[in-house]
Amino acid sequence: MTTRTWESLTIPAAGTYNLDVAHSRIGFVVKHMMVSKVRGHFGTFSGSVTIAENPLESTAELTIDAGSIDTGMPDRDGHLRSEDFLSAEKFPQITFRNARVVSHSDDEFTVVGDLTIRDVTKQVELKVEYGGAGTNPWGGSVWGYSISAEIDREEFGLTWNQALETGGVLVGKKIKIEIEGEANPAA
Repeated sequence: MTTRTWESLTIPAAGTYNLDVAHSRIGFVVKHMMVSKVRGHFGTFSGSVTIAENPLESTAELTIDAGSIDTGMPDRDGHLRSEDFLSAEKFPQITFRNARVVSHSDDEFTVVGDLTIRDVTKQVELKVEYGGAGTNPWGGSVWGYSISAEIDREEFGLTWNQALETGGVLVGKKIKIEIEGEANPAA
């Protein structure tokens, strides 16, 4: 991989890079019963980042198969795919588009883009930590990233819930998004 120095960071050369799905994870965390957290991830997704000559003009896009949600509990996963939540049959994709860098400090970038879930699109802000660039043992180019965000699921039409006898609700409104991964030059 050709790299360059930009503001004391060693970054990839301008170009398009595909997310390495074998080395990336799109996960989430949500409160359960007001006392604990449930974690899950999506197993099928694709995306790319186009790094511009001026890295602050870079863009990204992501497509997630809504039906690939996995929390480790088949019954819960089926409920999350249903009309109560993702309605994965009717809305098979979750997308993130029009991503653009709005600020940065050292290796941390703030990226804003349009997240679409269940045909509802809202602008969301991602905190992106650039992990560095290198070459893997087989001579392939790679660079890494960590991304976090928080969304209100009800803003996307995911409003199902159940009141608890002890007060509160079964499923929290806020979802924390946690993405870790690598990207490689597009072929």
